[in-house]
Amino acid sequence: MRGNETGRVSPERRGIIPVKVLSGKGSIEVCVPKSIQKEIEKLRADIRYHEHRYYVLDDPEISDSEYDRLMRQLLELEAQHPELVTPDSPTQRVGGQPAEEFPKVRHSALMLSIDNTYSVEDLRDFDRRVRELSGRASVEYVAELKLDGLSMSLTYEEGALLHGVTRGDGSVGEDVTTNVKTIRSVPLRIDAAKRKIIGSPGRFEARGEVIMTRKAFEQMNAQREAAGEARFANPRNAAAGSMRQLDPRLTAARKLDMYFYALLAGGRTPLALHSKTLEALAAMGFKVNPHRQLCKSFDELLAFIQQWESKRDSLDYEIDGIVVKVNDTRLWEELGTTAKSPRWEVAFKYPARQATTKVLDIRAQVGRTGTLTPVADLEPVDVGGVTVSHATLHNMDEVERLGVKIGDSVLIQRAGEVIPQVVKVVKPAEDGRAFKMPAKCPVCGGEVRRSEEEVAYRCVNVACPARLKESLLHFAGRRAMNIDGLGDKIVDQLVDKGLVRDVADLYSLTQEGLAKLERMAEKSAQNLVDEIENSKKAEPARLIFALGIRFVGEQTGKLLADHFGSLDKLAKATEEDLVQVEEVGPRVSEAIREFFDEKRNREVIEKLRKAGLRFEQEQVRKTGSKLAGKQFVLTGTLPTYSRDEAKRMIEEAGGRVLGSVSKKTDYVVVGADAGSKLDKARTLGVEMIGEGELVKLLGL
Repeated sequence: MRGNETGRVSPERRGIIPVKVLSGKGSIEVCVPKSIQKEIEKLRADIRYHEHRYYVLDDPEISDSEYDRLMRQLLELEAQHPELVTPDSPTQRVGGQPAEEFPKVRHSALMLSIDNTYSVEDLRDFDRRVRELSGRASVEYVAELKLDGLSMSLTYEEGALLHGVTRGDGSVGEDVTTNVKTIRSVPLRIDAAKRKIIGSPGRFEARGEVIMTRKAFEQMNAQREAAGEARFANPRNAAAGSMRQLDPRLTAARKLDMYFYALLAGGRTPLALHSKTLEALAAMGFKVNPHRQLCKSFDELLAFIQQWESKRDSLDYEIDGIVVKVNDTRLWEELGTTAKSPRWEVAFKYPARQATTKVLDIRAQVGRTGTLTPVADLEPVDVGGVTVSHATLHNMDEVERLGVKIGDSVLIQRAGEVIPQVVKVVKPAEDGRAFKMPAKCPVCGGEVRRSEEEVAYRCVNVACPARLKESLLHFAGRRAMNIDGLGDKIVDQLVDKGLVRDVADLYSLTQEGLAKLERMAEKSAQNLVDEIENSKKAEPARLIFALGIRFVGEQTGKLLADHFGSLDKLAKATEEDLVQVEEVGPRVSEAIREFFDEKRNREVIEKLRKAGLRFEQEQVRKTGSKLAGKQFVLTGTLPTYSRDEAKRMIEEAGGRVLGSVSKKTDYVVVGADAGSKLDKARTLGVEMIGEGELVKLLGL
């Protein structure tokens, strides 16, 4: 028996695989069942496939819940076998601790800036120079949209993402790999079969632009306003600021995207035609902008530029021009570069879309989160082919900074915003009238409040029609009332058709009424009615969170329910009573009191009571007092128990589970991929235990 003369059977023959694991004394070998490794590899492949379908192709094949199920399976297996976790696993997109600074990395080839041109005459000069320098009568060009974002270079080693580096000064950039990995459209691994397209180099670079879509930009600014933070000026600044966050979890929350436009191997582009490079990038799994064209003549190039100048507002991201590149990459070396820019490409920049007009009035517009935004009504003016009659002023701080008054002549622009914005006052009016934020909501008449620590003014009526859709989606969320099937499209119809005027109206919906909605068959309608009915059983802690009280998250809702025992007692609590609750400070107590002081909110709560929702908190059943008085914080993924299960067991044993680490914390229970709570525990010297030690404390 060759290879088995000693009578031993190899690990592989026994169905196990030796895996090297780093330890304090170097590396040791751990044997893992082959079936486990195969299952993990299959889950990773499936998740990568579905991420590509969703984030790159925008053509998902499975539901969000099915994707979440696959990810949970992978997380559980990796928690049980941490020796099999790899840097390119889909579970590792958001991980690691906040960096102190970003290390510098030198680019394999310069990332040069692109020369700009602003007229057709200048573009013709560019074409003439290219033909003269190359000695050709005509040259093919590739025209691509010039995305307004942040240039980035990604290096792959044997198919795995090695690092992502900002452009920096063109020769040296900052390594922001942990942030790049949070962008879902960025592949963490490229299969060997796909790398054959470019000759299977051991190391290659993919370069592109990190952007923030208009939708993500508006969502982020709405969240910043809700938290009393200043808005970002435009999506480009937001994307650049997000990539330079030292904590990758903050970057992940910003929902960035990335489009790719260049490939390098050994510092040079490996394919003879740029059009083929873009096709190769797409075939390898990179996201490539579909709006591009191979132009065989200058007239075709000019037509593409003019076409997208009129269509640019139809895109969900900002562009400020068209990038024009010589298609034949062999000419790139012939044409060479200047000190700063390549001679084989140029950016045709669209003209700034600005105009001067008069402010006829300033009014408060109520957004989806209840925030009141000052909007200027303008004397209609043509800006880049579009008649503009309104422009945003963002908030009262911006109104005061600009010094704008009703009657002033102002400069407005249509760039970097979903709606036009006022840039500056050009000529103050002699009799200009100052704008004041109304004390009552212009939509519902509810109270308008502003905290001293915040920029935003808000309508505090949770049933305000202007914020109703957002309130309904939050109310139905998985962590709130968990009403499966109540998504964006259904909510839009319910509100637009007047079937729901506040969250309590959900409990009056019938199967017959829902079946009349678009894309809602009788069975789907009955399923939704059943989901709404089942939500009545939700504990008051969930209901408190679902109400959408400012600053009251899931954990705070639980603490409030435990402390007061009922929604009624919470509604009557004074600010002095509220600050006695763990994790509730003056700002949170003020927001809670503000919510319950609003008459319309109290009316909604009364309707919820009549609908049969639970207002009384069931006291946690204590099976013992092993952990009486002990405070725990959970972080990371535990091998066996879910967070909810671990929390329930601790509370049943008399302990408390809190959301943040403090000096009063007795134990921090640490699982796989632990976050910043682990660092806080180390800093404060709090005892850290694993799941096994927790089980011993519980006496299980």
